[in-house]
Amino acid sequence: MNTARQRALSVGPLRAFEAVARRLSFRGAAEEMHLTQPAISRQIRALEDELGATLFLRGTRHVELTGAGETLLRSVAPLLDRMDATVRQIRSSQARRKIGVTTFASFASLWLLPRLRDFQRANPGIDIRISAVDGFVEPDDPELDIALRYCHPDEVPPGSTPLFSEVLTPAAGPSLRGLGAVADLARHTLLEDDDYRPSSEYLSWRHWLQLKAPPGLEPHGWIYLNFTHQLIQAALAGQGVALARVALVSEQLERGELVEPFGAAGRVTSPYGYWLVRWPGRRERPELAAFEAWLIEQAAATRRIVDAQAAEMKPPPR
Repeated sequence: MNTARQRALSVGPLRAFEAVARRLSFRGAAEEMHLTQPAISRQIRALEDELGATLFLRGTRHVELTGAGETLLRSVAPLLDRMDATVRQIRSSQARRKIGVTTFASFASLWLLPRLRDFQRANPGIDIRISAVDGFVEPDDPELDIALRYCHPDEVPPGSTPLFSEVLTPAAGPSLRGLGAVADLARHTLLEDDDYRPSSEYLSWRHWLQLKAPPGLEPHGWIYLNFTHQLIQAALAGQGVALARVALVSEQLERGELVEPFGAAGRVTSPYGYWLVRWPGRRERPELAAFEAWLIEQAAATRRIVDAQAAEMKPPPR
């Protein structure tokens, strides 16, 4: 057995082969790769020896691919293209400043992404990588710098910064009519967060109805959804009434895309909140400091809206 034919092929001869095959010229390939023509010929012969197959038919004035050459080219050309694209991406990413953020999908969709354009306008040249996953992530990813998390104060890692507290309110699209009093919910569909984590006790309609509704009130129907942003999308579409997290929909409420049928009086609080969590041992960088300062500023604006409107809470008409 020829042991040379069991080795993995080197990239250099494959590049020489691809250049000759694309140009059908040893001379043209040599000029492109800044090598001598004999050097290109030696690489092609070495590749043919390793494969045990002839790749080119060499004439006096022309070069043609053999069947084996055509087969190899179909595999090698896209492979080299992908490798070159990856190298360009790595080189480009190393030249740019980058921040890695992990958060849960609904927070990214409803709060972070709508505001991110302002940061990028003020800080050109900083790339943001968002990893949207539910639950805490172990700080073992070198490309992640901070986490934006929803949790109970007892669960917050040391060194975290509070962003804003949790306030919930019934919210619906403006096309949904007939919601003057809480009892009117009996004629509507409620959009429920289908979640069994400890926080769901405060996020559920059952909890809100116990606090605000007449005893025994049952809605016309239920729609259960896995993610908070799905609840908001359904409410915007007029499919029912969501128990919305005020901090995450403050802009939709301000623009009138969502309305609170019971006003601030329909709001309830939760002991849970939103936090900026820093990875221990991370590398401090100017772009990271700028991003954190921006996050805290944005959170302060959200907190002012939530706190100001929470102060107006009073029981809604039943």
